[in-house]
Amino acid sequence: MQENDPSIVIGRISGVYGVRGWLKLNSYTRPKENIFNYSPLLIGVDKRWQEMKVEDTQLRGQRLLFKMFGIDNPEDAREFIQSDIAIKRSQLPPLKDGEYYWHDLIGLDVFNQDEVLLGKIKEIVETGANDVLVINAKSNRKILIPLVMDVYVKQVDLLNKIVRVDWQLEDDVST
Repeated sequence: MQENDPSIVIGRISGVYGVRGWLKLNSYTRPKENIFNYSPLLIGVDKRWQEMKVEDTQLRGQRLLFKMFGIDNPEDAREFIQSDIAIKRSQLPPLKDGEYYWHDLIGLDVFNQDEVLLGKIKEIVETGANDVLVINAKSNRKILIPLVMDVYVKQVDLLNKIVRVDWQLEDDVST
């Protein structure tokens, strides 16, 4: 794997399951079980990424479970709780024009139609209707903007790290 191929966090180990070393997994992929379509998976251990060998996976109701080779009891599995799971960016499927991965949008500056800097994208949340950009505004407030292309989001410029939106500020937010 190339050094210029950054790692992208796609999940986190949340706990131990059972007596044979299975681990619970919070997946950030959609649908969540897609996390197991990637190989190899990387696990964050001692502030470094290490390749992880997955022995088996299960979906139990809404819970994702997996077992790593060589981890056969809950005591050994506990050391991985709260570890991030990642892949290399090169493992992601290519996108069509006008499509973006969420992690590419986080941290971008957001300007409205009046060229006012609203703030930076802190996160994106999924709602039933559409995804929502959470902007950390200059006034230490949050601005929520629906991630609807060509309606509210007019342009995404990854090269210049800018998102342009059609969004009016409330009077008390712009001060």
